[in-house]
Amino acid sequence: MTQSPLFAALLTPHRSLSPKAIRWVIAITCVFASIPGIAFYAMGAWPVVGLLGLDVLLLYWALTASLRDTEMFEEITLWPDALDIRHVTKKGRETALSFNPFFIRLSVVRDNEDRVTALKIVTREGETEIGRFLTPDDKASFADAFGHALSRAKR
Repeated sequence: MTQSPLFAALLTPHRSLSPKAIRWVIAITCVFASIPGIAFYAMGAWPVVGLLGLDVLLLYWALTASLRDTEMFEEITLWPDALDIRHVTKKGRETALSFNPFFIRLSVVRDNEDRVTALKIVTREGETEIGRFLTPDDKASFADAFGHALSRAKR
């Protein structure tokens, strides 16, 4: 009989815009940048048009770079006798860690405003941060769910 995990989560970064939405944002930005661009060109200050185009290009680069970050993920699986963490970077590099749940502790780091800033798996050998790309609210809800599952595993 195959044993089922006590807890399993696939953590992924938040995707704010889809590729289609990025195209819309860039198109609208081009329209709004062309209004002062035409005015400056008519006044003879044509280099401003190039700078406005550079702004649009930088915006496109930033939005597509944030879209590439969504290819990373962490897979966290808690079994009765093991905690498996698999981290895949946006470039596809994979790191796999395994811990005995009886010898680990979940550390929740908070800031002055009581927001969760980091989640760490603490062992005798050191600590491993998980869910680094999550928002503070997502980290808090994950810590609550994972903490309860870890307590069950230790019983």
